[in-house]
Amino acid sequence: MPDSPHALVRGLLTGLLLVLVAGCSFLKAQPVPILPPEELYQIGEAELGKRRYEEARKSFKSIVERHPNSSYAARARFLMGEAFYREGEFDKAIKEFDTFLAFYPRHQIADLVQYRLAMAYYDQLKPIEQDQSLAKKALEQFKKLVREYPESRYATDALAKIDICVGRMAQKELWVATYYFNQGNPSGARQRLELVLKDYPRTLVVPETLWLLAEVDLREGKNEEANDIWRRLATEFGYTEWGRRATRRLQAQR
Repeated sequence: MPDSPHALVRGLLTGLLLVLVAGCSFLKAQPVPILPPEELYQIGEAELGKRRYEEARKSFKSIVERHPNSSYAARARFLMGEAFYREGEFDKAIKEFDTFLAFYPRHQIADLVQYRLAMAYYDQLKPIEQDQSLAKKALEQFKKLVREYPESRYATDALAKIDICVGRMAQKELWVATYYFNQGNPSGARQRLELVLKDYPRTLVVPETLWLLAEVDLREGKNEEANDIWRRLATEFGYTEWGRRATRRLQAQR
C-alpha cells in the first residue's frame, strides 16, 4: 500500500531536520589547535623583531600557560617582560621580570633578567630637582646583580650604573641643601650637606658640598670652621673650581 500523504510529509520533515542538524554541526567553530612550544616561540620572536609587541606577548603567554614545563617556558616569561620593556611599559615589564626571578633565580639568563629589571627603573630616572626614588630602586637592583651574579657579563655596566645612581642621589641632597640655604634656612641646609658627606663621600659633589657648608658656617658666625673647610678644599680638591675658590678666600685673609 503506498505511503499516505501524511507519512510522506513526516519523512520530508525528518530529512530536512537531519540536513539542518548536519549543517549546524558543519558550521560550528572548530577548536583552535594548541601549537607546540617551539613553534609558538618562533612566532613570538618574529613578532618581537617586527615590534609587534602585543602579538609577541600572546605567543609567549601561550607557552607559559599551555606548556609551563617546556624548556621554552622560562625564556618566554622573560620575553613577555622584554616586550613590555621595549614598548616603554616599564611597570608591566618590572612585574614580569620579578615573576621570572621568583620562579627561576638560578636560570642561565637570570643575570640578564636582573639587569633588565634594574634598567627598567634606571630608564625612568627623573631630573635632579624631582623625586629620586627610582634612582634608589635602580641602585638596589644593580647592587643585587653584582652581589648575586658577580661573574655576569652585565656586572661591569651595573657597577658604572651604581656610581651614576649614587651620584644622582647625592646631587638631589645638594640641590635641596642649596634651596634651603637660599631660602634663609642654613640649619636645614647643614643637615642635608652633612648627610651628603656621610652617605656619599666618594661622589663628585663633595667639593661643592664642602664649599656650601663653609658658607653655612659663615652665615652662622662660625668663621674658624669655615676656614678649616677652605683649607681642606684647597688641599684635597685644589684641582676643582671649589678648591680654587677656597684658595682665593684663604689668600685674601693674609
